[in-house]
Amino acid sequence: MGGPPAVDPGGGYRMGWRDSTRYRLATGDGIDEEAVCAVSAIKGERPGLLARRLAALEVFAGMADPAWMDPGALAGLDLDRIRCYAGPDADASDRWAAVPEPLRGTFERLGVPEAERSHLAGLCAQYDSEVVYHRTRSELDPLGVVFTDMDTALRDHRDLVDPHFGSVVPPDDNRYAALNDAARSGGTFLYVPPGVRVERPLQAYFRVNAERLGQFEHTLIVVGEGSHVHYVDACSATTHADAALHVGVVEVVAAPGSRVRVTGIQNWPRTVYNIATKRARAARGATVEWIDANLGGRATLNYPCVLLDGEGARGSVLSIGYAARGQHQDTGAKMIHRAPGTTSTVVSKSISRGGGVAGYRGVIRAAPGSVGARSSVRCDSLILDDESRSDTHPCLAAEERSARIAHEATVSRIDADRLFYMMSRGLGEDDATALLVAGFVEPISRELPLECAREVNRLIALDMTAAGAVG
Repeated sequence: MGGPPAVDPGGGYRMGWRDSTRYRLATGDGIDEEAVCAVSAIKGERPGLLARRLAALEVFAGMADPAWMDPGALAGLDLDRIRCYAGPDADASDRWAAVPEPLRGTFERLGVPEAERSHLAGLCAQYDSEVVYHRTRSELDPLGVVFTDMDTALRDHRDLVDPHFGSVVPPDDNRYAALNDAARSGGTFLYVPPGVRVERPLQAYFRVNAERLGQFEHTLIVVGEGSHVHYVDACSATTHADAALHVGVVEVVAAPGSRVRVTGIQNWPRTVYNIATKRARAARGATVEWIDANLGGRATLNYPCVLLDGEGARGSVLSIGYAARGQHQDTGAKMIHRAPGTTSTVVSKSISRGGGVAGYRGVIRAAPGSVGARSSVRCDSLILDDESRSDTHPCLAAEERSARIAHEATVSRIDADRLFYMMSRGLGEDDATALLVAGFVEPISRELPLECAREVNRLIALDMTAAGAVG
């Protein structure tokens, strides 16, 4: 184990760059017991957490990829060449001025400090395997809100973390949840006490810079009875010739009567494989909303889930998937109704162009006893050429006679008359197409925070007009 050489600048992509960053410590190639023990030692973890990591590593080694996974989605990913830890030469700080260059410059170019100043109640910024900045506004302190990095939370807030950590996404849930639990580094913890309404969003930003790195953050959100909060996470990476890996876990515990919105903006270059396990447990009368924009990446597998465990609980997923040449977006949603009077909605929009593959994969289940459960699913796919593909794989299971589940799917192309009309008004074909695509995703983008919606529309438009700039 040792510090890798600085990553040379240059050779970047249209939307990104490479930083000349020094690292304190980094593991070698492969994710094995030696690497997992090294990560635990770097963090100075208590023995129980190391034992948990090693148990998860055994689970990972003994599990195969899910049977429903497209066998071609992860083609080209060689886990023996992935490093599970790269710690930048920086201590976590609550002052941007204390974050060393070029890390600070990276986040400034991404607009992260500006977003914090303008509209966020708190921000946590992770660079490769470590959080380098975290801060919440002072007005949250007397309310008892805790927003910090996961490593600090596991050490200093065990009374809040331990009852819930791994309770919604256990390590044996799937192969990549186990991998996350074994190699975990970074992530965030958010706790909102009962009766507290956080008016501004709290955000985490995850940046991957090191070559052949696996980023394995774990986020846990615990929201008390009657509380409201909006959490945003955004991801991006630089481009290297070799593949990188992002395996994230997000757990949400929503107490009775609470309302939680989780917005995710994934903007990866085409060398990143992105696998996410996102799941919430909603108690009586709670509402959980997932909003996801999946852009870039070689392959993305992401299916936000809500376990509707309490009477009258509500869940929703709004998602956008955009796949250009060489990209595979396998996204969707899971809604599991396990109590009476529960409701869920899923709206999925996918766009494919240049031979990209964008699809919906979802599970809606009304378990026995979910009397009066209602669920509505709408999947709309826009295919921009003859090379591209869109797939829909719904699984609808009504095990309660009184449950009602509706599924609707459409596949369309750009309307030639509208395209002609816009071009007759002076727009070029690429610009006109990008504008029509923006209109297609508008029902979802309007639910994003304004700055996020602008960024999503800008990234899609740029890819449409600049031959592959997303990432």
